[in-house]
Amino acid sequence: MRWPLIILALLAVVLQYPLWLGKGGWLRVWEVDSQLQAQRAANHQLEQRNAALAAEVDDLKSGNEAVEERARYELGLTRPGEIYVHVPQKPGTKQGADEKASSGAAVE
Repeated sequence: MRWPLIILALLAVVLQYPLWLGKGGWLRVWEVDSQLQAQRAANHQLEQRNAALAAEVDDLKSGNEAVEERARYELGLTRPGEIYVHVPQKPGTKQGADEKASSGAAVE
């Protein structure tokens, strides 16, 4: 009576091995699922970046305001009769942090 139970137990173990550790087993499924989630997150970030770039392209194509803004901030161009003044910031500080400190806002 003992031998048939041992044989059945070994058979169950042999049949379970491919399910858990085989080529298409659960461990591989979990690994591929985690890779899929990471790729979906990366794709979502890239879709957001592409949407922002598409909006910027549409803005540049549709009007002169975006072109003028780029010319002002990136190239330092001015209109006739205007004076360009550049105020440098201290290295290592951000503009938002300076504004909070000067306005007396409490930082938590």
